[in-house]
Amino acid sequence: MNLCVIGTLAYDSIETPFGRADDALGGSATYIATSASYFTQPIGVVGIVGDDFSSDALEFLRSRGVDTSGVVVKEGGKTFRWSGRYHHDLNQRDTLDTQLNVLLDFDPVIPEALRDAEFVCLGNFDPTLQGKVLDQMRNPKFIVCDTMNFWIEGALEEVKKVLARVDCLIINDSEARLLSNHPNLIRSARMIMEMGPHVLIIKKGEHGALLFIGNEMFSAPAYPLEELYDPTGAGDTFAGGFIGYLARVGAVTETTLRRAVIYGSAMASFCVQQFSLDAMKNLSNQEIQQRADAFRTIAQFDLDEVEIGDATA
Repeated sequence: MNLCVIGTLAYDSIETPFGRADDALGGSATYIATSASYFTQPIGVVGIVGDDFSSDALEFLRSRGVDTSGVVVKEGGKTFRWSGRYHHDLNQRDTLDTQLNVLLDFDPVIPEALRDAEFVCLGNFDPTLQGKVLDQMRNPKFIVCDTMNFWIEGALEEVKKVLARVDCLIINDSEARLLSNHPNLIRSARMIMEMGPHVLIIKKGEHGALLFIGNEMFSAPAYPLEELYDPTGAGDTFAGGFIGYLARVGAVTETTLRRAVIYGSAMASFCVQQFSLDAMKNLSNQEIQQRADAFRTIAQFDLDEVEIGDATA
C-alpha cells in the first residue's frame, strides 16, 4: 500500500447562501482519500464509524480503490456528525453542532498491510492520536499532517510533538498565525518550520496557497470560479490531491512539491462547486489535467526585455 490516510468519516449538515445539504457524506479521511484516488490506488484508510454509517458510503470508497479494512464499524455506535452554516463570505462559518460520538473512543490501530506505506496523511484530529499512528508506521518516506485552531489552542504541546515528527504541515493562514503567535505569514512560516516540518503549506482560501520549502517560497493562485456552493472539505481535498500526486510520482523534490500544490488546488476547486463530494465522484483525468493546466495559464507572464534604470534619464 503506497498511501495510508488517517482521519474522520462523518456526516455533515451544511447550510450556505446557495442551498443546504443534510446528512451529507463528509470527514477528512473521506475527502482526502477520494481526492488522492484520482492519482494513486489502492489507498488505505484508517478511521471509525458507527453502525449507522451507510454501506453505500463504504462501497463508494471501495469503488475509488480505497481499502477500508482499517475502518472500524462500532456496533451500537453513532458516526461523527458536524453541522455548520456559511455566510456570504464563504471563509466565515458558524459551527451549529458537533457530535463526536464514536470518536470519543477512537484508538487507531494501523492494519499490518498499511504499516509499510511510503506516504502517510494525518487528517485533522487529536494530536495524541496522530502520534500513536506514527508510532505504528515503519519507515514512511513522506508524512503530511493537518491540524486546526481547536488543537493549537487546547493541546499545543502535543501538536508540537507531532510537528517534530512530520515532513509537511498543511494549515490555513489564521491557524499559521495562531500557531506561531505572529501576524506576518512569512515570519510565521519560518517559525513553524523550526518546529519540525521542512515543508509547509499555508492555504489562503480564495487567494490561493503558499508553499515553503527550506528557504524557497512558491505562491499558487486560486482558480477563479463564478459559483461556489460548499467549501466544506476543500482543504482536505487539497491535501488529498497534493499527497496523491506525490505518491503517484514517488519522488519528493522541489519540482514535484510545486506540481503537487497545483494538483491539490485543482482538486479543491472542483470540490467547492457542489455540496459534499458530489463534484468529486465522476471526474475524468482529462478534466483534472485541464484544470491544472488552467492554473499554469493564470500564473504565466512574460517580462519585457527592457533594462530597468533611472526613470528620469
